[in-house]
Amino acid sequence: MNGEEVISMYQGLSELTGQMLACAKEGDWDHLVELESRCADQVQALRAGEVLAPLSGASRERKVRIIHEIMANDRAIRDLASPWMTELSRMLSSTGNERKLAAAYGAGNGL
Repeated sequence: MNGEEVISMYQGLSELTGQMLACAKEGDWDHLVELESRCADQVQALRAGEVLAPLSGASRERKVRIIHEIMANDRAIRDLASPWMTELSRMLSSTGNERKLAAAYGAGNGL
């Protein structure tokens, strides 16, 4: 890939992470997971094809700006997903504890 193709791929990733952020804001976690898979595919393609040759000043600045956008989207997605993940963890832990209590004290055994 040449420098302009690399920039274009980074721009595509930025747009994709923007869509992922919109899904996270809407609580559309299923669609977010689908987009995350597409994002991973694009990152892999970028890794495979990105030339290690240095970019010119303007192209380098554009690439850095786009990477900052991607990182900001990722951070915002994590902030939105974190409470959901914490709640899921709490629910799973609670269910596990209920099972342990039921096993320990014979719930349902008529005791």
